[in-house]
Amino acid sequence: MMMGMGMVVGLVVLVVVVLAVVALVGMYNGLVRLRNRVQEAWAQVDVELKRRHDLIGNLVETVKGYAAHEAGTLQAVTAARTAAMTPGQSPAQAAESEAALSQALVRLNAVSEAYPDLKANQGFLALQTELSSTEDRIASARRYYNATVRELNTKVDTIPTSFLAGPAGVSRMEYFEAEGLERQAPQVSFGSSSGGYGAVPPPAAPPSVGSGPQDAPPTSPQA
Repeated sequence: MMMGMGMVVGLVVLVVVVLAVVALVGMYNGLVRLRNRVQEAWAQVDVELKRRHDLIGNLVETVKGYAAHEAGTLQAVTAARTAAMTPGQSPAQAAESEAALSQALVRLNAVSEAYPDLKANQGFLALQTELSSTEDRIASARRYYNATVRELNTKVDTIPTSFLAGPAGVSRMEYFEAEGLERQAPQVSFGSSSGGYGAVPPPAAPPSVGSGPQDAPPTSPQA
């Protein structure tokens, strides 16, 4: 009788241990899979950023043909592009660099408005379209990456998965977003309706003539 009870207790303990091991293995593997998803998401962001840099380089070369004397603006865009292409940047650093590049692009777009021949150039128009499409893909990839990072960081910070993060080689990851005011950095949006990374709405139209209070009509002079 006592031996039978002992076997039952032993089996229960064994089942509990097996279930605990299975749960721990599942959480461990889940952390590793989530880390891999974050890395894959960042790789997709990186692909789109490289395409953006290539398009901006071509855009600058096209503008040079029509507005070569706008050297200051062109050099600012080139310098910001070079900084954004610096290898080894973390996601947060890359976001800061891209925000600075976006600000330079706004000035380049303002310059292009003063050159009708440039705006009518088919190559320039094609680059505008491609850049707008790329900005939309960057925005989509950024949202997915940040959502995946948020999920991973939550796992790393909460019990019981926090105990397994170290052994699994998993740690908190950075978001792809700029700090402070640069988080709202303006972004050139060449005809894109959805808006890309850091997009801002167009400026308000100036008030039309006669939109203010009407002046009283002049009175006729007394006879």
